[in-house]
Amino acid sequence: FYHPQQACKGLYNLLPLGTRTRHCADDPLRLGRDAQACTYSLADPRVSRKQLAINAYRTPHSTNLLFSIQNLSQRGRLSVNGSSLNYLERMDLPDKALIRFGEYEMLIIRESGEAKASFEVDLEVLPVPPSRETCTVMPGRAPVMDTGLMNKSTAGLGEESPQETDETLICYS
Repeated sequence: FYHPQQACKGLYNLLPLGTRTRHCADDPLRLGRDAQACTYSLADPRVSRKQLAINAYRTPHSTNLLFSIQNLSQRGRLSVNGSSLNYLERMDLPDKALIRFGEYEMLIIRESGEAKASFEVDLEVLPVPPSRETCTVMPGRAPVMDTGLMNKSTAGLGEESPQETDETLICYS
């Protein structure tokens, strides 16, 4: 998990960080604000009661568990490796997936191995955004320094472009 304000807020107080927990493969793993309805809860009022669900499944003639993710939030979008999911939409998770919702980023890595009826989850807080570590940029969003100053370089077309285009190093502490 990563959130830009994770150092000053107790966002992860309800998560079993650094501990491997075993889950039954036929029960969806839910993440959200509601500790009663979700397997894992975030202490953040901006997170939906039920934000997302991860479901395990198996294909015929395979011993590997695969996973899909579903957006359970009516008000927020969820993205998986840059592909957006609206309410109740689901998609298969690749072996390594960058999940984004609100200001949160989650990096999910599926380890290979045979699983029968359960799987294990190990939750950690990351010191830097996984999107920066994996060099994943949201499609259509070019990294540009935000100065708040715009100039009309495309005269008459009504488009604005950034006045400054030099790169800036952003440090997270």
